[in-house]
Amino acid sequence: MKRLLTYSVLIFLSFSVTTLRAQNIPIPGGGRNTFRPGGNKSDSLQFEHRDPFADSVTIRFRYLDSARNYNLDSTLTDFYRKIPLKWDYAWLGNNGNAATSLLYRPYTQTGWDPGFHAFDLYAFRLDDTRFFYTTRPFTELNYLIGSGAEQFINLMQTQNIKPNWNIAFQFRLVNSPGYFFSQNTNHANLRLNSYYQGPSKRYGIYFVVMNNALQSAENGGIKSDTFLNNKNSAYNDRFNIPVNIGGSNTYSRDFFNTKLKTGNRYTNFKFLLRQQYDLGKKDSVVTDSSVIKLFYPRVRFEYTFLYSSSKFIFQDIAADSAFYMDNYDINVTPNDTLHYQDKWKEITNDFSIYQFPDIKNQQQFLRLGASVQNLTQKYDNVTNHYYNFFVHGEYRNRTKNRKWDVEANGQLYVNGFNAGDYSAYISLQRLLSRKLGYFELGFQNVNRTPSYLLTNATGFPIKYKVDLNKENITHLFAALLIPQEKLIMEGHYYLVGNFAYFKDFYEVDQQTALFNVLLLKLSKEFRLSRYWHWYVDAAFQKTAGAAPVNIPLFYTRNRFVFEGRFFKNLNLATGFDVRYNTPYTADNYSPIAGRFFPQDSVTISNRPDIAAFVHFRIRSFTGMVRVENLNTLSFENGFGFNQNNQGAPLYPYPGFQFKLGIFWVFAN
Repeated sequence: MKRLLTYSVLIFLSFSVTTLRAQNIPIPGGGRNTFRPGGNKSDSLQFEHRDPFADSVTIRFRYLDSARNYNLDSTLTDFYRKIPLKWDYAWLGNNGNAATSLLYRPYTQTGWDPGFHAFDLYAFRLDDTRFFYTTRPFTELNYLIGSGAEQFINLMQTQNIKPNWNIAFQFRLVNSPGYFFSQNTNHANLRLNSYYQGPSKRYGIYFVVMNNALQSAENGGIKSDTFLNNKNSAYNDRFNIPVNIGGSNTYSRDFFNTKLKTGNRYTNFKFLLRQQYDLGKKDSVVTDSSVIKLFYPRVRFEYTFLYSSSKFIFQDIAADSAFYMDNYDINVTPNDTLHYQDKWKEITNDFSIYQFPDIKNQQQFLRLGASVQNLTQKYDNVTNHYYNFFVHGEYRNRTKNRKWDVEANGQLYVNGFNAGDYSAYISLQRLLSRKLGYFELGFQNVNRTPSYLLTNATGFPIKYKVDLNKENITHLFAALLIPQEKLIMEGHYYLVGNFAYFKDFYEVDQQTALFNVLLLKLSKEFRLSRYWHWYVDAAFQKTAGAAPVNIPLFYTRNRFVFEGRFFKNLNLATGFDVRYNTPYTADNYSPIAGRFFPQDSVTISNRPDIAAFVHFRIRSFTGMVRVENLNTLSFENGFGFNQNNQGAPLYPYPGFQFKLGIFWVFAN
């Protein structure tokens, strides 16, 4: 890891730099610059509202399956845009620990799924890979250091080798020793991607290589929450509070010590190669000095090759026999070593054909394709082979006047391990008027095989069920975006059947009866005065029926911000960030399985989470100073920040935290 970090810094230093200013297209509530409440792709109508305090120069990028160009984001008010962890998630107390959404977000991926998702937030994905076009080499550097030696590094560099050939590199590191025993994290992500288009503009090739190495220690939670308010001064240092597992290990707070003793290590490598060849119409534009060649595709042939290898490991080198016997029915000799792992390899070959009805509108197309997927599983001395054959189709149309945006897609697993899985999605967006804004209406239905971890034998001690029925999820959604009012309103209705889940630390169950979930969301910016702004995000959600789902009834985030431009080049945003959810029976967590599961015996009632911040930007340099968890202030045992909130039963958040970060962009 040290060598990898050194190489990354050398790459960064090798580029000469000048100042650059980045364009910002914010939406109310601090979300990404897209309007897609229905959720499964970011290729959508944008809220093109310019931040008057943001400097701007255009550098374009787009995503793998998107024809839409996007611009860089340089917002000052939302800290969570800069880090992997998001504001509407609960986590296990340390940056990089397992996390779960506080808002209802069912897993809707069809087909093969290994079942390990507790650390998905911290991983690079293929669908968030950005393919850039830039006239000059461009570099982003994001570095954050926090209390307790927490560190976050994000380095991205991209340049066009030729006008028709771009390459990009990104490295990200999350490293945090934590405040409680055995909760240290060390996540490292690498990504290299490139796009090339031939001189005739008929041939194009996409290339992505990425690697995610996610490592999080596990402590099974503290032994009792009474230690949080214990008058013994030794427990004021939360590191001394007894934990359920990992306590027998020798442990250091040194952030250079990344060796895993008790916890999970998930690694994933992906290689994607996509080639396209177009048939269509040649054209050109003649200027005073040159002739610009154009090409309008009518038909596109596309071949995609994907190779992926994954490894999931849990280990405890000095296992506590009582915890594993009580929760997993595993009889271990004290200080014995537990080691469980599962390995997967995936090879997918896809062939697709596009047809463009209007050659002058590349954002209207019909796509049909078929894929063959080969899977290999290895654990202990067992090797299993599976395959899937599935077909897929897609139609998109963003009209030339940008008043209508239609997206429809479907996928059907015809044969193989996941035969019978399918998904269907359609959404329609309409620009009502500049005053009334955009309206979206959509429908989604997913029929999926439950995750492999729940239904088949793996290298983990899970009491799985082989006779689980396919899960079925119906999702109806609507949204209204009013740019002039800086307002977004969303409504989501879910109808879920045959929901498969962990009912405790290691046993799988299925809720065969239907249940439904209603989720209403609102994001709004209020301008209180010339410089004071109030950003509100609020969500109301309610389950009906026998739902093994734990979510708070109400959740809100409020940012009270003093922001503006001062002294010509100083852009300032300072204020408070307050998050609150109503009391609820939060999910418990299984360290071995890496899964959250519902429980009904412990209700978590937290104080509002309060952070104060000063964010500023001077030309291409952005600085961030934050103090978090001010809500933990207590005078019960003398002055201190020891009134800890909890993310899950017996998983407290830390006390007072100080964070200092920089975000710097450069262009040659």
